[in-house]
Amino acid sequence: MIERYTRPEMGRIWSQENKLQKWLQVEIAVAEAWAEVGRVPWTAVEEMRRATVDVERWRRYEAQMHHDLNAFLRAVADSLSPEAASYLHLGLTSYDVEDTALALLLSEAAQLLDEDLATLMDAVREKALQHRETIMAGRTHGVHAEPTSFGLKLALWWDELSRHRQRLRSARQEVAVGKMAGPVGTHASVPPEVEEIACRRLGLAVAPVVDQVVARDRHAYFVSVLAGVAASLEKFATEIRHLQRTEVLEAEEPFLPGQTGSSAMPHKRNPEKCERVCGLARLFRGYVTAALENVALWHERDISHSSVERVVLPDACILLDYMLDLFAYVVRGLRVYPERMLRNLELSRGLMFSQRVLIALMEKGLPRPKAYELVQRNAMRAWEDERPFQELLAEDGEVMAHLSRDELAALFDYRWFLRYVDAAFQRLGLA
Repeated sequence: MIERYTRPEMGRIWSQENKLQKWLQVEIAVAEAWAEVGRVPWTAVEEMRRATVDVERWRRYEAQMHHDLNAFLRAVADSLSPEAASYLHLGLTSYDVEDTALALLLSEAAQLLDEDLATLMDAVREKALQHRETIMAGRTHGVHAEPTSFGLKLALWWDELSRHRQRLRSARQEVAVGKMAGPVGTHASVPPEVEEIACRRLGLAVAPVVDQVVARDRHAYFVSVLAGVAASLEKFATEIRHLQRTEVLEAEEPFLPGQTGSSAMPHKRNPEKCERVCGLARLFRGYVTAALENVALWHERDISHSSVERVVLPDACILLDYMLDLFAYVVRGLRVYPERMLRNLELSRGLMFSQRVLIALMEKGLPRPKAYELVQRNAMRAWEDERPFQELLAEDGEVMAHLSRDELAALFDYRWFLRYVDAAFQRLGLA
């Protein structure tokens, strides 16, 4: 991933240095397991625990050998005595090390993403509570529907993020498995006992059965979960982008002193951060496709998945880490304009109360088709003649034959729509 979208901690996780250290961590855990069953002397294990892998040396070997794992083994062996080096990688095949180390990397990245989600959820929760009673137009198809509250909108985001957090934990568990089953997964060169001891030392579950690689449905699920989070971030960012339009301007992403929005037009305050979130979310759809393509490998293994994962897995984790942090910044600094929300409510001249009038007429005994007809014809006139809906209803003799003026006026109360908002907050535990 390019530096622009790489935050330091997630970048460190996916650095070549950390990857090689994870490989070494796996090799040491396997050596310790062999020692526990009496196959490797503990003196060799102690020496391996002090082993190092020089990245530049590894790069030189890799350029010569065209095999990154063999280059790694040679680089590590350079820091060991010949006797200790003879026990390195005992019974293993490359992907016993690489897949198990990948599980450690993905688990580490998932922990950081979980913390990112928690930070964003805290920001959304705080803003939702702040605007629990901030009334605004609810919109369906982009058109005024009935009033809602901005806080209720944000509570919905919080709930969605909480589900993603549960899915991320499930996905982390799905990929946090190790395997040391030897070539084609038969355990012919590494007994199951050694695998179980090594995985326990690494804090990983054991993949119950494998061929030469861990099945890639696990990784496809992981990437799909990350893409789901990105899709929701795109949804939230799209909402802010719409609310920030000049004609609406009910909410606005942060705009700092000294910030500029256009090289040509000094007045511009664009939702560029939310647009960035939306653009980056598009990449995740491609990542999911690539991860799904990796599931189907030839026989017990091929290596077609390897080149894909070198790009997709680090990039997906790095990008989502960046997007979560960026959107948390947007939410914390979000400018909300309640007065503009009220002004926009009035643009539809009371049409948001159409259902209340419909129900009131039905409660007076009118059949639904007739009540609907009376309400709709006045609503259409309100649109076309740009007149207040309540005023037109008051002039309609068929409507007023069933409602008094006081009864009609009582229906036009915005607060009526928010009377159960607290119940939603209580259900979520946000009250």
